[in-house]
Amino acid sequence: MTFKSGFVTIVGRPNVGKSTLINKIIGQKIAIVSSKAQTTRNKIAGIYSTDNAQVVFLDTPGIHKPQNALGQYMVKAATSAMNEADAIWFVVDATAPRSTGEDYIIDRLNKIKDTPKYLVVNKVDLIKDKNELLKTIASYTDVEWDEVFPISALKGEQVDTLLDSIVDHLEEGPQYFDKDQITDHPERFLIAEIIREKVLQLTRQEVPHSVAVVIDAITKNENEKLK
Repeated sequence: MTFKSGFVTIVGRPNVGKSTLINKIIGQKIAIVSSKAQTTRNKIAGIYSTDNAQVVFLDTPGIHKPQNALGQYMVKAATSAMNEADAIWFVVDATAPRSTGEDYIIDRLNKIKDTPKYLVVNKVDLIKDKNELLKTIASYTDVEWDEVFPISALKGEQVDTLLDSIVDHLEEGPQYFDKDQITDHPERFLIAEIIREKVLQLTRQEVPHSVAVVIDAITKNENEKLK
């Protein structure tokens, strides 16, 4: 049996649902989610493995016009990941009109040749009038898309179909990671990210958005029963 593998970069503006999508695919939380823009700061690999395929999804920071050094770093991380991919998923929000932010990303997408590009229109569960959905899709026709998928990452609608499509299009390749590995980041990084997610969710102006979390030590409760 032929084994397929490859890297898929997920790009889009902040808050379009990239992290929600990768968490849905992997089946566990590996990328934090909040309503605040630029929550994701680093490229986070989500590893999806089956008996005959392995897809490494790169969840990137939302591409935006940077206002500071942190923003510049995040945008550079996202755009560099686009050049490294075997395929690119451009995620847009079905409930929001196209903006200059999408124009910025599309300009870069059109400069990347010979890499399959997917338009992934997320949050379709919030659209009552499907004609509005068609208008949204029609506003992105200035890219030669290999596939267009309306989905709901939150509810899982059409996510399996999107996943099947990318596996079908991958070429034969090696297994890059162990089958039971779901991310390339260590446990310490994931713990720090989950803490930062809670900070962003539970605070407002009193905590800077650029807050960082450093783990000094990790202890395990040996008496805790396994669930």
